Parts: sequence; structure tokens; C-alpha cells
Amino acid sequence: MARGSVRRADSAWGYRVDAGLDPGTGRRRQISKQGFKTKGEAQDALNTVLKGLKDGSTPRRSSATLGEFLDDWLVVQKQRVRPTTWHGYEIAVERIRRHLGKAKLQALSPLQIEKFYSTLLESGRSGGGALAAKTVRNTHVVLRKAVADAERLELVHRNAASTAQAPSVQRPEHVTWSSDELREFLAEIRHYRLFPAFVLLATTGMRRGEVLGLRWRDLDLDAGQLAVAHTITTAGFSQLVAGPPKTSRSRRHIFLDDATLAILREHRKRQREERFLAGPAWDKENDLVFRDEIGDPIHPDWFSNEFERLLRSAGLRRIRLHDLRHTYATLALKAGMHPKVVSERLGHATVGVTLDLYSHVTPSISRDAANVVASRVLD
Repeated sequence: MARGSVRRADSAWGYRVDAGLDPGTGRRRQISKQGFKTKGEAQDALNTVLKGLKDGSTPRRSSATLGEFLDDWLVVQKQRVRPTTWHGYEIAVERIRRHLGKAKLQALSPLQIEKFYSTLLESGRSGGGALAAKTVRNTHVVLRKAVADAERLELVHRNAASTAQAPSVQRPEHVTWSSDELREFLAEIRHYRLFPAFVLLATTGMRRGEVLGLRWRDLDLDAGQLAVAHTITTAGFSQLVAGPPKTSRSRRHIFLDDATLAILREHRKRQREERFLAGPAWDKENDLVFRDEIGDPIHPDWFSNEFERLLRSAGLRRIRLHDLRHTYATLALKAGMHPKVVSERLGHATVGVTLDLYSHVTPSISRDAANVVASRVLD
């Protein structure tokens, strides 16, 4: 007959059950779980397990390996997540399978997982060499989610990955341009074919995929605004993925300044000329604002590479394409734009996210704020 007990470890409660001998291995079978807030919650969970063992509803030990489970898990996830997300899962699963694939799913332990993370940090690349802590942490997120699903499906009695500690990742400092550097860049590329796309990045803080996925139907030049309703991203090296933004906060309306609107109107005229010159080769199926010379969508990676090429040609300080978004946010906050407005234009989940990301700007805002009221009431 199975026996169990409730115990406290650190600040959480848990239970352990001795379920007798496993008929397949001859070893004693242990079932345990930690993380309950109260003793009562742990006791209730223990009672459920004991009842399940008695009536046969608690699953017996699975002989599946982690690799076998992950193969099945990936198939299911393909129908549930966006293609870009699934591609990230696929890469992480291949990394996990290479090191832990033969481990028994039921026997997986937090220590075993943490050793795996250490290995990745030392020599995790397929050709040798260390993996970045952020990449290892992303791998941890995928493993934790997969094993959580195994727990939900009652294939394991606990999620070993939830208690394994992933490497900490320090948030990198944002590299941004000054307003003078941004102005110089735009002046240098004034006659470049995709100049309007870079202007839109610089004056709205939109993401790369949001700009490249912008359609004329989403752009109201008369009202002076656009709707972020369609993006172009990548899954793998070549597959383009077009669709709505990932989150509801990313789907937003952005008002445009007069100078940007004038540049976009001129761009529309030139695009009509390109369409006439391209003739039948022009892709008439899409309604994209920014395309290549024959009307096809622009690959995001190519666009980023073009940005780097333009920087080298102009001799400007190197930043990433995504840093134009950080530059916009920094300049907007320093200019006194309300953080909530900046947050809404960027499509952040909350204004707190914005303030946290751009905390380096806050001290200068606070210094300026110190003089706002005083300058009106003191001589």
C-alpha cells in the first residue's frame, strides 16, 4: 500500500509518496512534488495522488525518453503556435535532444538539467564553442514548457525543469544615436530607394517586421495615421511569415508627422512608376508599402544587412537596425513626450515596460521635472 508524507522545504510545501516497487525495474517508485504555498494545499494534492494509486487513475512510470516525448510534443505545438515560435521550439528541441534525448522522461532531474545548461555554456554549439547565456535561457524556457505539458498530461509527476536554475542574463545596454547622428544618417540616404522605410522606423519606433508588413490599406495619408495590423517575419533562413502582430497591444494606431506623410506620398508615386515599368513581373497579390523592384516582399534579414551596408558607406557609428527603435524611444522621452504615449506608440504591454527598458533616460527627465513647478512659483 502506498504511503505518503507532507514536508516543508525552504519557503514552500511539498509531498513525497512511496508507491512501492516498480514492476518494470524492481526499484522503489517515488512520487514527489514541491511548490505548494500552504500545508493544506500539499496535503490535498497528496490525498489525490494516494487515491489515484488506489483506484488506478494515477499514471504508471513511462518508459519514454525525453527525446521521444519532445518529438511528439513538437508535432502538437505546430498547430498551436505561430510559425516563428515553432521554429524557435524546433531549434531548442534539437539542442535538448542532442544532450538529453536518451534520458528517461520520468527520471529527469533538476541537477541533470542544470549540468546540461553548464555544458551548453561551455561547448553548446554544434561545431563546438560556447553558447550565449540568453540562448541557454531560451532553451530552458522551451524545456520547462514541454515538461509542464508532460505533467499536465500526467506523463510525469513533477516538472523537473521548473526547479532547475537557468543561467541569469544581463540586459544589454541600448546603443542609440543622438538626434544629430540620426539626422546625418537620413541625410546620407536621402536618395536611397527605401529611404521612406527608414524614415518610418526613425519617426515612429515601429519594429522591422511591422514596417515591412505595412500595407497601403493600413495607411491613411489624409488622416495622417497608420494601423499596425500586418507584419512580415521569418521562420528559418528563407521562409517569410506574414500575418497579424503577435499580441493585442502590438496591434495599434500611430499618428504620423507632416514630414513623414509627405515622404510617404512621394514614395507612393514612385512605386506606381515602378509597377508600370515592371509590367507583368510585378506582384499584384500583395498591397505592401515597401517592396523590391518587382513588387515582391522585402526579406527582413536582407533589410537589416542593407542597413549595415548603408552605415559603412556613410561612415557612421555602428548600431543595429533594431536600435533605431531604441533611438526613437530615447529621443521621445528626452523631448518630454509622456511615457504612456511613447509606450502606446511602441506597442509595449504596459507603460511600466517602457520605463523599465529606458530607465537610463529617467534621471534626466527627473532633473528637468524638478524645475517645472519651481520655475513658476519661485523667483
